[in-house]
Amino acid sequence: MARNQDDLLMEDELAAAFLDDNTAVVEETVTSNDNWDDSEEEFPGQLAVDVYETETKLVIKARTAGVNKEELDVSISDGILTISGTLNSGDDADATNWHIQECYWGEFSRTLALPVSVKEDEVEAVLKDGVLTISFTKVKQEQAKKIQIQ
Repeated sequence: MARNQDDLLMEDELAAAFLDDNTAVVEETVTSNDNWDDSEEEFPGQLAVDVYETETKLVIKARTAGVNKEELDVSISDGILTISGTLNSGDDADATNWHIQECYWGEFSRTLALPVSVKEDEVEAVLKDGVLTISFTKVKQEQAKKIQIQ
């Protein structure tokens, strides 16, 4: 099945924001809350991340616009990094007639195995301009040593 340009643009926009593995197709006009499946609220959205290396660092970046640092939890254990938090939509509790709702609001989480060994106690996490940047110092991998056979 061929994809049209609008489908590709929509995929790019979604990839650039919070990803939700359980996303349902959103109708253009929603006239009542009967169309919403409350069971989806049980699954947290998945945070999109970039992971790259420099000569000495492993860097993870995530777009977290709208999330206060008090609502973020970042932890690492045995090379597994977890970033979780809550994205609040603001004051829309009185909304009775949604026309479009494409933004993900609520809990999100992302767990990933780090691709290289890092010093877990040498880490810096900075939230600036809606981007969470986590930098780890990489562990230097020693060259293989030649073993003398006797």
